[in-house]
Amino acid sequence: MGTQENEQTGTTGRRALLGAAVLGAGGAVLGLSGTARAAGSASYGSGGLKSLPKPTIIGHRGASGYRPEHTFGSYNLALDLGADIVEAGDLVPTKDGHLVCRHEPEIGGTTNVADHPEFADRKTTKVLDGVSTTGWFTEDFTLAELKTLRAVERIPANRPHNTIYNGRWEIPTFEEVLKWQDEQTRKRGRQVWIYPETKHPTYFRKLGLGLEERVAKLLHKHGKDKRNSPVILQSFEPSSIQRLNTLVDNPLVVLLSAANTRPWDFVEAGDTRTVADLITPKGLREIAGYAQGLGPTLDLIITKKADGSLDQETTLVSDAHKVGLILHPYTMRNENPFLPLEYRKGTDADAYGDPFGAFKRYFATGIDGVFTDNADTGVLAREDFVNG
Repeated sequence: MGTQENEQTGTTGRRALLGAAVLGAGGAVLGLSGTARAAGSASYGSGGLKSLPKPTIIGHRGASGYRPEHTFGSYNLALDLGADIVEAGDLVPTKDGHLVCRHEPEIGGTTNVADHPEFADRKTTKVLDGVSTTGWFTEDFTLAELKTLRAVERIPANRPHNTIYNGRWEIPTFEEVLKWQDEQTRKRGRQVWIYPETKHPTYFRKLGLGLEERVAKLLHKHGKDKRNSPVILQSFEPSSIQRLNTLVDNPLVVLLSAANTRPWDFVEAGDTRTVADLITPKGLREIAGYAQGLGPTLDLIITKKADGSLDQETTLVSDAHKVGLILHPYTMRNENPFLPLEYRKGTDADAYGDPFGAFKRYFATGIDGVFTDNADTGVLAREDFVNG
């Protein structure tokens, strides 16, 4: 999930709504009641996204509330904690054309690259989707060079306890993730789902490092490019999803930032529409022509007042459902600064507020699932909601 969380004419969609889905940790593992088990489990090869538990719990960059994000430590823990799907990962390219999993192409904040004197001269300033950004960028490194680095906690002020894991895990490639998915499926006896994202696709296409073709090639190689494949693809750029729609049959999701923002591919193409235009009935019908879902910021589901407290519930959920789109908004986190004002406890940046209350409020809107950094909290909140 991208920086937009700070937080075109489409081809006709050619697939029926999605393929075989399976789920996260079953009720027996989590000790859920019978009602929650029924909502939180499904059999192999059942009915695509519709067979996922509702609300679906999506491990945001793995279990990033507890481990440095986009590492196998984070991905494995998300499954252990009951995530139905793991967001593995945010895909960015290397200099030699491999896809790796990082929150952003700039890796100064998520790796120990600054501690490597041999890469000191790689630090530079670039304009990334209109924003001047200084640091180290994946496209300036070969895969072999990136493999010498190790992941670190991205937001240590909010998650100081996660820093004990700094340096433990390397940067995974997307191909490694696809193999990991198969290994974990065998190990856990249930289908593991992943939810990768194409990051800054217009930026990378200008560099000759187009993402969609690389994603499609790997999915095809591993037999995971079908409508019943357990891989959901997402992007903040609608044109990236439209391009993927011509290359693979996977379920596709358009990510949406704040209502007054414009997707970067729109900016580049001179398209003056904003996210507010995309979530009108007309805009939603267009998206439904090439995608199966939306990943909106939570503020598009319930708006916020100036003080950060919740305000008005919008019609986005019902409007999207009318045209057959599912909604997986982002991102629920346990720490105070990321919660609506009324669910915070105290002012400490690393202290937990009342995420259960916030989950309940958002679940009540009818969303189909949610991205969360704390899958275990989400699973328990779902149990409360289903049995409430």
